[in-house]
Amino acid sequence: QLVESRGGLVQAGDSLRLSCAASGGTFSNYAMGWFRQPTGKEREFVATITNNGGTDYADSVKGRFTISRDNAKNTLNLQMNSLKPEDTAVYYCAASLFNWFRVPTAYAYWGQGTQVTVSS
Repeated sequence: QLVESRGGLVQAGDSLRLSCAASGGTFSNYAMGWFRQPTGKEREFVATITNNGGTDYADSVKGRFTISRDNAKNTLNLQMNSLKPEDTAVYYCAASLFNWFRVPTAYAYWGQGTQVTVSS
């Protein structure tokens, strides 16, 4: 089970940190990812972290967002800095048995999503 922390409404330029608590499996065995879905659009890749800590980011967030994991606490994090209105979306955490994938279909487990709204 994956449960995201509450998102929120922030202004452009602000920072926000999302967390995802995992339970029911061996967290360290899974690659983890963050995806987002703007209203009326398809779900898109944001970032992924391998079970060994390797990271990959979408170009749109590279340099602004940082994905991290704490295997001892079964927690995934997404630090979002310099937020822009185009970052507005429902954010999802997800787990995969495969490292380095950017496609949602590679992820078997999903959180319920949390809304992040960035005002201009």
